[in-house]
Amino acid sequence: MSNVVPGWQFASDNTAGICPEAWSALEAANVGYAPSYGDDRWTARASDLIRALFECPRAQVFFLFNGTAANSLSLAALCRSYHGVICHEQAHINTDECGAPEFFSQGAKLLSVPGPGAKLTPSAVLRALDRRDDVHSSKPRAISISQTTEWGSVYQPAEVAALGELARAHGLALHMDGARFANALAAVGTGTGAHAADLTWRAGVDVLSLGGTKCGLNTTEAVVFFQPQLAAEFDYRVKQGAQLASKMRFQTSQWVGVLESGAWQRHAAHANASAARLAASLQSELGLRPLRAVEANAVFIELDPGVADAMAKAGWHFHRMAEAGYRLMCSWATRQEDLDAFVGDLARCHAASPVKSAVTGRPGP
Repeated sequence: MSNVVPGWQFASDNTAGICPEAWSALEAANVGYAPSYGDDRWTARASDLIRALFECPRAQVFFLFNGTAANSLSLAALCRSYHGVICHEQAHINTDECGAPEFFSQGAKLLSVPGPGAKLTPSAVLRALDRRDDVHSSKPRAISISQTTEWGSVYQPAEVAALGELARAHGLALHMDGARFANALAAVGTGTGAHAADLTWRAGVDVLSLGGTKCGLNTTEAVVFFQPQLAAEFDYRVKQGAQLASKMRFQTSQWVGVLESGAWQRHAAHANASAARLAASLQSELGLRPLRAVEANAVFIELDPGVADAMAKAGWHFHRMAEAGYRLMCSWATRQEDLDAFVGDLARCHAASPVKSAVTGRPGP
């Protein structure tokens, strides 16, 4: 009998707590006094560690409270109010940020386009560029991609580079929403040996919103400008956007803790491996194949609505992502016993279902 209490384990990687390395770093920083507003040694060290991670000594690094602000303020730095940002129709900035990119840019329009696996392709971007080019429409100024995407897919370095080349050819900036960049890097690096730089500035990315929250940190994200000139007066945007922390050492010490120890990548690799194990268990024990390739830490499945309702009544929380199916997210904190308990309960809910289930395609008893 499992001692796992069904809950929010697979609803999101946001639902996990603070990872041990970040927690220890917070405790160590919570001693004595330190300068305010980022003039402290932790912020300087975190910035240097991020520059070293990306092998980009000239990068300008800023720390904010959340991903919406990181995306919105960085896009606002790239765009004027009459500009447009080309993004995928399923991009987080388009579906989950309550118009914040438009708000902070004072009107820059998101120009959304479709694409397989929630990825942008050069052909889709070109179609967006060809729609209109007169003064009556928003002028494209930037391309924004999500790494990983909302549907769990990962851009390979060559795919990012193709978009970067297209951006340069058309005078556009390339922004990356890297809320789950650590998971993407763990996925790509394992197979190719690619470095963080290969997925970003070497491939043409100008600005990165680097995720901390989904990697086990608390209330801290980073904006990394690989082109320093694009960061002009960004510190004022951070302040005006209510994102400047007075006790910034409690944001930045967490980055120091996970980057110096290597936990940032270890935890991402663990989350990815947990998702792979979950997908394998679902297939071997229930005959349920993921709807989409498991490339990072997300597993998408289809369930009979009755089975999904039964799992919810059992206490499991997870979300349906439109046509992508039900999403199960793994995190730094995912345990094997959580995986086993979820799959076991899903098997029991299916067995109790009186209707033919999409889980296995076999009728219930």
